[in-house]
Amino acid sequence: MRRSVYDEDHEAFRETIRAFIESEVVPVYDTWYAQGQVPRDFYRKLGELGIFGIEVPEEYGGAGEESFKFQAVISEEVARAGVSFGGSSVHTALCLPYLLAYGTEDQKKRWLPDFVSGAAMYAIAMTEPGTGSDLAGMKTTAKLSADGTHYVLNGAKTFITGGVHADRVIVCARTAPQSSENRRHGISLFVVDASLDGYAVGRKLDKLGLRTSDTAELSFTDVKVPVADLLGEEHQGFSYLGQNLPQERLAIAVGSYAQSRAAIAFTQAYVTDRTVFGQSVASFQNTKFELAACKAEVDAAEAVVDRALDAHDAGELTAAEAASAKLFCTEVAHRVIDRCLQLHGGYGYMNEYPIARLYADNRVNRIYGGTSEVMKSIIAKSMGL
Repeated sequence: MRRSVYDEDHEAFRETIRAFIESEVVPVYDTWYAQGQVPRDFYRKLGELGIFGIEVPEEYGGAGEESFKFQAVISEEVARAGVSFGGSSVHTALCLPYLLAYGTEDQKKRWLPDFVSGAAMYAIAMTEPGTGSDLAGMKTTAKLSADGTHYVLNGAKTFITGGVHADRVIVCARTAPQSSENRRHGISLFVVDASLDGYAVGRKLDKLGLRTSDTAELSFTDVKVPVADLLGEEHQGFSYLGQNLPQERLAIAVGSYAQSRAAIAFTQAYVTDRTVFGQSVASFQNTKFELAACKAEVDAAEAVVDRALDAHDAGELTAAEAASAKLFCTEVAHRVIDRCLQLHGGYGYMNEYPIARLYADNRVNRIYGGTSEVMKSIIAKSMGL
């Protein structure tokens, strides 16, 4: 079926991204993979290409586009090539919406030009050791100084994508104790300069997949954060986090769909070339049936993604709908990529083949942005259950 979710501008952008990946990423990607992260200057290249400024208003150096579909195109092209742009998706898909929605005019003027160019990379620090999905249980604190000029930040965060290269991090911290009536009360957001005294990057975590995306532990010891770097209103951080979660989950759904579609393409090429018992693997009925079944699932995921992208651009995507899209697309990708790896036989277990990397990369999609179990809870609540 012909897709109608993208227009001519999106497709022209796709060609630009595809050419960039072929010239700037594919030739060096194996080196990045072995090193466990992309080089910092790569983000400057993404800035020069205009990737970081697509949704930033023109007065701050961006293109002023309001459609999330450009980010979806990037996800599809990255998956198609079997590569990664490191932690850059957190910079744009997760951090930017907070800066645009809750930043003051002064903050936007200070932060967004360097955001767009890649001179300053952003990450977001929510999860803490021992809390997982229970963000209301966070222990990191930010106490206002006696003279009212700064907050003193103390605590630790983990699983912070982009944490190694980040120049500024949106940190969630308690500015007031939780109340018995509302555990979510008292959380605030701060855009913390990584060069401040007491800010420390701990281990770069050794992950199963997403090897080129730097993920780190962060700690804060009496970090003095200027009051001018409080993002939005004090104590309102939890509600801010909830408002951006639908886009985050949509991004994961899109990425999962793109990975599953890429898995079929990689596998079709492999089974066509691979010969067993004197004939191509593609010629066996089992191979045909398996790939046909995979394609049917991916077609369904594509329809879900396209509908969700249209709803998001129209401002109509609900939290439950985003959760449904994430749940469905991540489960489809899990099944499809596993079946495609099986068709590769032993070679599917080798990291030199893109299907093996996809298998490892995809697994986290059912965990971050809210686990599949959390998605089911959200959907069930929307049903009145």
